Amino acid sequence: MKKYFIFLVVSLVALPQCKSENIVLPKNASIESFAVNGQPIGNEGKTADLSLDKPITVDIEFSQPLDFAKWNADKVSIPAVDATNFSVSQGTDNKHLVLTINNKAFQFFSTYKFNILSGENLGINIIDDYSCTLMTGLDPTPKFPIITDDSLLTLVQRQTFKYFWDFGHPVSGMARERTSSGDIVTTGGTGFGIMAMIVAAERGFITRAEALERIQTIVSFLETKCTRYHGAFAHWLNGRTGATQAFSQYDNGGDLVETAFLIQALLTARQYFNSAAAAENSLRTDITALWEGIEWDWYRQNDQNALYWHWSDNYGWKMNMKIIGWNEALIIYVLAAASPTHSVPKAVYEQGWAQNGAMKNGKSFYGYTLPLGPDYGGPLFFSHYSFLGLNPTNLKDIYADYWEQNRNHTLINYNYCIKNPKKYSGYSADCWGLTACDGDRGYSAFSPTNDQGVIAPTAALSSMPYTPAESMQALKFFYYTFGDKLWKEYGFRDSFNMSARWIDGENIAIDQGPIIVMIENYRTQLIWNLFMQIPEIQAGLTKLGFSF
Repeated sequence: MKKYFIFLVVSLVALPQCKSENIVLPKNASIESFAVNGQPIGNEGKTADLSLDKPITVDIEFSQPLDFAKWNADKVSIPAVDATNFSVSQGTDNKHLVLTINNKAFQFFSTYKFNILSGENLGINIIDDYSCTLMTGLDPTPKFPIITDDSLLTLVQRQTFKYFWDFGHPVSGMARERTSSGDIVTTGGTGFGIMAMIVAAERGFITRAEALERIQTIVSFLETKCTRYHGAFAHWLNGRTGATQAFSQYDNGGDLVETAFLIQALLTARQYFNSAAAAENSLRTDITALWEGIEWDWYRQNDQNALYWHWSDNYGWKMNMKIIGWNEALIIYVLAAASPTHSVPKAVYEQGWAQNGAMKNGKSFYGYTLPLGPDYGGPLFFSHYSFLGLNPTNLKDIYADYWEQNRNHTLINYNYCIKNPKKYSGYSADCWGLTACDGDRGYSAFSPTNDQGVIAPTAALSSMPYTPAESMQALKFFYYTFGDKLWKEYGFRDSFNMSARWIDGENIAIDQGPIIVMIENYRTQLIWNLFMQIPEIQAGLTKLGFSF
């Protein structure tokens, strides 16, 4: 036993000694900074739109020096892009990795996940996974042949008009609410469509006789098939039967705002079809009957000095929504004051709409003073719907200069999109305009204070009279650069969210109509001139204290 123990000790002494200091473990390291084409991106972040005119460079700084001979491509990946498109080099120092990726491996207007897995790579131990989203921009080459600006405006008007003409309801002639609405037609959107028909007749898209016939079809349907609620029409109707379609649970009766948008257009049509021909005379008579039948004074709800939006046989005034400024509804008070049969006094405008001056703003945003309304102006349709007919060019009262209001509202919206404080993809001087429209998370009244990354072409295009250079720049982007992704059978799709890579599949009447009409008001002031020549409108504006 003693001999064996001595042998064991000697044997152990003779074994090579394993010294722990000879084993070098990779040092733990973190990612200190990460940039794609110069854009700093945080973990789980995403890039702004990347141009694909050159290779994409990813610059990563680690907390420890790197051994570039120990690069493991399996730990860094873009699932849709083969690793053979990567090349690796040292950056500004030995802690910087520069990954250059072949731009030809990417598609335009797409998203790609970029992943770095934790574990050993580059001679270090990366302690956490890292991921971000690479977003590629639109192909900048024109998708359609370049044409003159004038030709482009005409093309947009003609194509957009097809929504109201080719897609108008086959029975009533009225405008469907949207492309997926079936028999549901919209009162206000039909008004916008009637104005568009007048533009189309003047531009030769249809004949004057065709426009007259379609508008008479609409007027006859309204007269004979549709329920009127103290003269007012419902927001939605069945275009086949005329039955009221509830807009919401309690909104199943008269909608004074939608009715006003319709009457604004019908009075314009009455002014346009001014010949002694029997058909034109008949249309004028029918329109006057509808106009004079609206009980604007009833909608004061028991003689209050304000107008109310809704009333129904079932629920009465349950909606209880006052029409108070500032928003899209100025035209309602002008028409109510102008009515030859059911007029309201000036006090209703002053105390109801203007709230004795409480609708004033007066603050400056991006260097532009906003006379009225919420901060930043609200959605752009505030400067469109009432002003399809009302010409704001010289329109003033004690509360505002309405040209200044609408132009500055538009410029605030435009500059907000350029500043892009929420860093949404696509926003720029080429791509701007926040208003009520579809969004990838549902319909909403988008504005600088309700910005979800959604742009609607109608916002910039219907602002053409106020910001012609800025609106034309947006139009060219929508048409030439966005191209056939956005430009379809009835003009531009309603909206898009480039951050979500979402484009609406719909068109909506109340967004389509203002594009046609406001472009025409920019070009010839056709609709403005017709509406502002109406004797009742002139009397109503004078009664309310406007100069025009």
